[in-house]
Amino acid sequence: QVQLVESGGGLVQTGGSLRLSCVGSGSIFEINDMGWYRQAPGKQRELVAAITEHSERTHYADSVKGRFTISRSNARNTAYLTLQMNSLKPEDTAVYYCNTIGAVPSVGGKPYWGQGTQVTVAS
Repeated sequence: QVQLVESGGGLVQTGGSLRLSCVGSGSIFEINDMGWYRQAPGKQRELVAAITEHSERTHYADSVKGRFTISRSNARNTAYLTLQMNSLKPEDTAVYYCNTIGAVPSVGGKPYWGQGTQVTVAS
């Protein structure tokens, strides 16, 4: 059984900050590289930040480099991710999701994603 629960989104002014949290329940999340993705209206989902299993390395999309920071901790069969977002811009507005990097888990034969958390940056 796998479950992803994202939280922490909201409405913020340009230049503001938000901290997103994710709990990934299931060993697949504990033992894999994880990332934060986002999907804006009318656009494809994109990876914005990634972190290796034991936090040895991180990777950021150019659009968020220097503004976002990803971190994680692991417990038995659970991964806890955060995304600290600073200096937010209107173009950061999207639904944010966490998941594994590469092949996401499958539930019922379909790719599994959590409900996501909405981030809206007002200009």
